[in-house]
Amino acid sequence: MSAALIDALIDVHRQAHGAGHGAKCAVYEAACQRLGMSRATLLRKLGDVVVKPERKRRADAGLVELPREEAVLISALLMDSLRKNSKRLLPIGEAVKLLRANGEVRAERLDAATGELVALSDSAISRALKAYGLHPEQLLRPAPHTELRSLHPNHVWQIDASLCVLYYLNPRSERETGLQVMDAAKFYKNKPANLKRVEADRVWSYEVTDHYSAAIFAHYVMGAESAANLAESFIQATQQRGQDPFYGVPLILMMDMGSANTSGAFKNLARRLGVRLIAHAPENARATGQVENARNLIERSFEAGLRLRPVSDLDALNAAVRKWASWYNASKVHGRLGKTRYAAWLEIRDEQLRVVDAELARALLTHTPEKRKVSGTLTVQFAGREFDVRAVPRVMVGEPLQVTYNPYKPDCAVVVDVDADGNELLHDVPEVARVEGGFRADAPVIGEEWGRVADTPADANRKLVERIAMDAATDEEAAARRKAKGASFGGRIDPERLIDTSTVPIYLPRRGTDLVVTTATQAAPAQVLTHFEAATELLRRGVQLTAERNAQIAAWYPDGVPETELDNLQHRLTVRAGLRVVGGA
Repeated sequence: MSAALIDALIDVHRQAHGAGHGAKCAVYEAACQRLGMSRATLLRKLGDVVVKPERKRRADAGLVELPREEAVLISALLMDSLRKNSKRLLPIGEAVKLLRANGEVRAERLDAATGELVALSDSAISRALKAYGLHPEQLLRPAPHTELRSLHPNHVWQIDASLCVLYYLNPRSERETGLQVMDAAKFYKNKPANLKRVEADRVWSYEVTDHYSAAIFAHYVMGAESAANLAESFIQATQQRGQDPFYGVPLILMMDMGSANTSGAFKNLARRLGVRLIAHAPENARATGQVENARNLIERSFEAGLRLRPVSDLDALNAAVRKWASWYNASKVHGRLGKTRYAAWLEIRDEQLRVVDAELARALLTHTPEKRKVSGTLTVQFAGREFDVRAVPRVMVGEPLQVTYNPYKPDCAVVVDVDADGNELLHDVPEVARVEGGFRADAPVIGEEWGRVADTPADANRKLVERIAMDAATDEEAAARRKAKGASFGGRIDPERLIDTSTVPIYLPRRGTDLVVTTATQAAPAQVLTHFEAATELLRRGVQLTAERNAQIAAWYPDGVPETELDNLQHRLTVRAGLRVVGGA
């Protein structure tokens, strides 16, 4: 706007302001013709160059006439009508009408001029809700949160599973081979059959981030979010991958409360690896916001490029994402760190980098500690090897210990113990080294040195009870009194005192019945043999048996052959069977 036009507009404003009531229109019409613009344009430009006087504040400004109790009810109904996407279904006016109809609120004010009760307008109710801090717009704002910190690389990891909503792999069809984009026209809620068709082929990704350095690792899987996919993705993240520096086992793993993440198998793996699992509260995704942001970075920076260079299978997809992650971690400067993610991760110290073999980690998924009995030399046998358990607290000969693999020390096992509070304790036990002759390398040499195993709890308790039994102050004194065959407990305990101090009831004699003695004895019944047992005995006696003879025996003795009939049966089968009837001519 030129200076001449500004001066002309100011002059028009001065003329209109000095004109009487109803004369401003003539001033504006003349100015429009002179300046060559419409009335609307003239008034708009006047508003740009003229300073308007401050509007007078209403006398009732800031006055809230809706009681707080009613405001709470209205706010509760509005919040209750929210959808999962925080979209409000019920307007304020409709909510107030509904509550008024049910006699829950009045939402009215007293008109001072007329003395009438007038219903509050929707805008007045909205202002009151905001004044009380109960308006849905205020309640839907995010709650304040606490910023958390980690101590060093691999101190805390975050892991999360994401469904790649745009992609699926279907190598079974030549037309759809490779990573496919899910066309919105084919895959949406009104076409569930299409979604069902590719359900097993949809691609999931597990994102892992190191909280300290924000380093990113991603692993793609097929099917669904499961304990097996979670475990495999976590194990892959712990392995060294070429020149990629981000690997190892974290001390703490943060994740959501999904059933796959809290499954028994994965919890078992975490315990064996010494990883503490921390699951954030439901609907508190901000707790793992770093890994959520990693998913966003992968979608925008990596997956967007898959349209330009499709991949053929899952292995190619994982190779591509690892190549991208190495580039991104090494080249992109992180705002909080002021350096790249890999540069921050490389600050890790040797004792903070815990390395585990992938095959052993997979075995630990389902392996439970095995019960092993402590030998007389305070060792246990496990996995075909011998381990020294002398350093395990409260170890006793013959008592069982729970033994499992040590994922970080190949020459050690782990004894799983429980403290007084029920917390699991892990004790590293070294493998017993053997030298020539099969002897222990740390065994004392005869004639050169003498060593004795430290007392176990059983040894200490055994000596304690022996001192008490012998009424002695030292082990030597107890041994001397035992050798002298002194009375136990100093003779204080009388073994007959319990009998002497007991009251024994007096029993009345009972009348008996004279026993009638008879000399006759009743013969024991003859034993009945089964057909098989009878045939066995006949064969032992030399009787030849055939199928016809067996059938004849069964016909003669259907209920079994009495043992006393064996001689008669043998006679019938041999002598009688040899007789022939001779007839006359």
